[in-house]
Amino acid sequence: MKKITLVILVVMGFVFVGCEERATKYVEVDYVPATPQGVYSVTGDQAVYLFWLPVRESDMKEYRIYRSPNDNAYILIGTTTTEAYTDLDVENGVKYYYAILAVDKSGNESDLSYETVFDTPRPEGQGLLLADFNVYPGIAGYDFSYYAVVPYNNINADIYIEYNDYDSVFYINVTNALTDIQDMGYTENFDVIDYAPTAGWSHVGWSEIITGHTYVIWTKDDHYAKFRVTNQTAPYNVRFDWGYQIASGNPELARPQHDENYLRRTITMGIIK
Repeated sequence: MKKITLVILVVMGFVFVGCEERATKYVEVDYVPATPQGVYSVTGDQAVYLFWLPVRESDMKEYRIYRSPNDNAYILIGTTTTEAYTDLDVENGVKYYYAILAVDKSGNESDLSYETVFDTPRPEGQGLLLADFNVYPGIAGYDFSYYAVVPYNNINADIYIEYNDYDSVFYINVTNALTDIQDMGYTENFDVIDYAPTAGWSHVGWSEIITGHTYVIWTKDDHYAKFRVTNQTAPYNVRFDWGYQIASGNPELARPQHDENYLRRTITMGIIK
């Protein structure tokens, strides 16, 4: 918030010719804070992590976080003095919309942030271990919908692991013609891959397993999943972290991409506090 001092000259006249008195009056104008910008979310398991750029005002007090189920009526859900907030009052598979406003020490509020920010939390897990189906067929497959290790030939298995002695390489295989896989390449961490791709799926139904790579699965029942390989111990097993979007047809896996109206929408509805 910026405060500007206005100088007002008050001229007082008297009946005596050539005699007048001048008084200076100072009026302080208090402006509302700037609107928070750069708001984005990171998808978690029963959690949504929100981040934004700081509002650099000398008398900033706090940020207020608003949420909506439909990008319409936004309700206050919390406050913070930092540029981050974790919403733990969410359900996996449900989409939520978010907006942030800034408040100064005088109680002045900015507009709600203009970005269209939405998120759909989903289950995830770490350190999952699968084994080569040639040696340990009962723990070679994985069913994302039940978060379960299953036999490689289980009817509900989405993928299974195979070790090839000839080239000393692990492979990940899908289990049916309606399931797709894509190697997204090396990623620094699990959340780098935020959305399932729309093209580029494997034409052979399998992919070499490389430590540090993240892979996306499009299941036969129209759900998206991802896993990042964290370790492999040839010729026995592979360890990875995984995430699964339980909302059918929803490609959100980490954080949403911005739509075509990014930074162009103005929230005009009343705020419910």
